[in-house]
Amino acid sequence: MPELDNIIHQPARLRIMAALVALSPEGEIDFSTLGRLLKLTDGNLGAHLMTLEEAGYIKAEKLFINRKPRTKLRATHRGRARFQDHVEALREIIQGGGVEE
Repeated sequence: MPELDNIIHQPARLRIMAALVALSPEGEIDFSTLGRLLKLTDGNLGAHLMTLEEAGYIKAEKLFINRKPRTKLRATHRGRARFQDHVEALREIIQGGGVEE
């Protein structure tokens, strides 16, 4: 049985990973767009992104467009795999997998 991932399990990080994994493998989303989509403040989003990036689950690319800073975000292969394992563990819990009667 796959195990829950304590990093992803936190609700905001679960929502962030779900949004990033919904993109194509090379797809990315802008920091501000993700924050609006998930209704998270910049500070809250930034803190959760740092945790996910330190775990190697996401990649953040900082660049300047027309002299304005932009951060592009994408899920890494490792992040996608860990998210899928986490979802599978949740499915097994919901479906009663591993419960002995």
